[in-house]
Amino acid sequence: QVQLVESGGGLVQAGGSLRLSCAASGRIFSIDVMGWYRQAPGKQRELVATISSGSTTNYADSVKGRVTISRDNAKNTVYLQMNSLKPEDTAVYYCHAHILSGPHYRFGDYWGQGTQVTVSS
Repeated sequence: QVQLVESGGGLVQAGGSLRLSCAASGRIFSIDVMGWYRQAPGKQRELVATISSGSTTNYADSVKGRVTISRDNAKNTVYLQMNSLKPEDTAVYYCHAHILSGPHYRFGDYWGQGTQVTVSS
């Protein structure tokens, strides 16, 4: 059983910073792409950023220049450093990972439970 556990959300003023973390645990053989998505009230879930196993990154246009995604493969953890936060960044942020895991040695897509980020104006 693979689990993704997020941490680091909270309330911050506009212009502030937050760092989200997401740790994967379980019978993991390898992790391919990891990423962060977000869902604001009344809106669809959208991509924020992804990072490949080789550390190639991809960002949504709305966060480019303000957000940095990184990963620690030894810890099976992905991070999202968010700076210059805006009220429109308010959303529930979800971690995602594409993981090769046991007992059947198969790739699967896994999601965290979500962490709330609220940016006040």
